[in-house]
Amino acid sequence: MLMKRTHLLLTCLALLVAATASAQGPNNSGTYYQAADGKKGAELKTALCGIIRTQTNRGGKSTVYGYLWNDFKTTDVKENGKVWDMYSIKKEYTFGTDQAGNYTNEGDKYNREHSWPKSWFNDAAPMYHDLFHLYPTDGKVNGMRSNYPFGETTGEDYTWGGKNKDGFKSYGDFSKLGLNTYPGYEGIVFEPNDIYKGDFARTYFYMVTCYENEIVNQNWYNNTEAQPTIDGSKYPAFQEWQLNMLLEWATKDPVDNPIEKETPRNNAVYGIQGNRNPFIDYPGLEQYIWGTLKEVAFSYDNYQQPAAVMTVKTEAKAHDNVMYNMAGQVVDKSYKGMVIMNGKKFWNK
Repeated sequence: MLMKRTHLLLTCLALLVAATASAQGPNNSGTYYQAADGKKGAELKTALCGIIRTQTNRGGKSTVYGYLWNDFKTTDVKENGKVWDMYSIKKEYTFGTDQAGNYTNEGDKYNREHSWPKSWFNDAAPMYHDLFHLYPTDGKVNGMRSNYPFGETTGEDYTWGGKNKDGFKSYGDFSKLGLNTYPGYEGIVFEPNDIYKGDFARTYFYMVTCYENEIVNQNWYNNTEAQPTIDGSKYPAFQEWQLNMLLEWATKDPVDNPIEKETPRNNAVYGIQGNRNPFIDYPGLEQYIWGTLKEVAFSYDNYQQPAAVMTVKTEAKAHDNVMYNMAGQVVDKSYKGMVIMNGKKFWNK
């Protein structure tokens, strides 16, 4: 009898160990998100804040200036070794050689962009050097984006990579500046290209989650330039029009679809500053906080991805010379615009 009980105990322990070992989050995140398990809505947002706000303190503005440029060589490098610029496709920049310096036109130099403008948090750490909202971008476009909020526009003030009021022409309206056309706000906005709108939406979801206490305690809402984007609260944190737009952007441009970019960058940033962007690890997570699933409990190891944002990753090697649009749909050679073929993006004129 004792032998049977001992055997039963060992069997139960083995099952428990096996169950514990299988309880793992996505992208080798292990139990990183376990403290958020079972949470939903505003409570889930705060639980995630407690997890991801523990990033490495890398010092203040003067300390981090130099090594952020080197970070980009890990976080924002394309397959061909060039800089991954999400504001312009005028030029493929070389790290270091084309860095900063003087610029007059699009394609002169790349710069360092705080996609959540640094003036909104008064250049304070750790926001200033948080790589999750820092990207290398064309210096001209970066400068003219200024501190305007993200939005949607016809680009009557300026378009980059296309025809603007100064007569410059190149590759189509890649980024735009002008009056907002999305319902709820009438000011000037900056609109990134469709293929990166989801990336920036998940960047903003991260920012209001990671820094939900700073938004309130440091009163970021006092900055008038931030007011079109945030409402000054922990939850929902966003102005209604901005939240609605960002939720749409995230759905229309899902994580890593059709190009696997965000997950490798998430892992690279984690290796540098020790925290992750949960909105990349869990595609559609924003729906559990602000959207249609905010009354549904989050499961870190048995996550149910919303059907509306299910991603379909295309293996280019299995379909050589097949052309896809940015939604991952097969198109013929007459299709004009940004396309994917053989795993690489290019502009089909």
